[in-house]
Amino acid sequence: MKLLALETANEQCSVSIVDATQTLFLQQDHRARAQTQMILPMIDQGLIQTQLSLSDLTAIAFSCGPGSFSGVRINAAVTQALAWANNLPVIAVSTLQALAQAAYRESQLTQVTAVLDARMKEVYIASFELDDQQIMQAVDTEQMLSYALAADYAKYSLVGSGSALINENEQQYQQITANALDIAAIARFYAQKQQWVDAEHALPIYLRDNAWKKLSEQVKA
Repeated sequence: MKLLALETANEQCSVSIVDATQTLFLQQDHRARAQTQMILPMIDQGLIQTQLSLSDLTAIAFSCGPGSFSGVRINAAVTQALAWANNLPVIAVSTLQALAQAAYRESQLTQVTAVLDARMKEVYIASFELDDQQIMQAVDTEQMLSYALAADYAKYSLVGSGSALINENEQQYQQITANALDIAAIARFYAQKQQWVDAEHALPIYLRDNAWKKLSEQVKA
């Protein structure tokens, strides 16, 4: 098994290549909105460094959202293009699940409420618990909620960029962010069960209705 994992949904860019047991490649670019320029060169660098071609891969995994509108769209578009061209299946990973996985990877948290700033005084939110396979699994439904409603919806310690927005006293894990390693960890679990889909189903998840119509509002928020 060899997986290519892409993460651009949080206004940064990271690429990882893993096999069944280890990380073969990881590169990150933390500059905001650099995804368009960096994602393809980083993929190329990963393939060169690991001496692999796209045809050697088992699947391509990507963060499907919710998150930055442009970042989620870039991730889905690149994944679709590469998967179609190379007849590869895709594994869509929730950005909130990846954030929860990052909380386990970085801070060994096993129960978290993942919260991302959705702008316009709203957050994306869901809660997760660690399973026996060391994968964070959802215990409720991913939602986009106002700060007040999100505060009532939260179950566990808050992690992610939206933490302080719904509870100013919970900032300890506000800086935790997911990267391609977290996408890869979750995707490896699904790939072992061959839980993947065709390239045409590599679709972004926004949670916000008519997200494309609200870009100007998001910039102003």
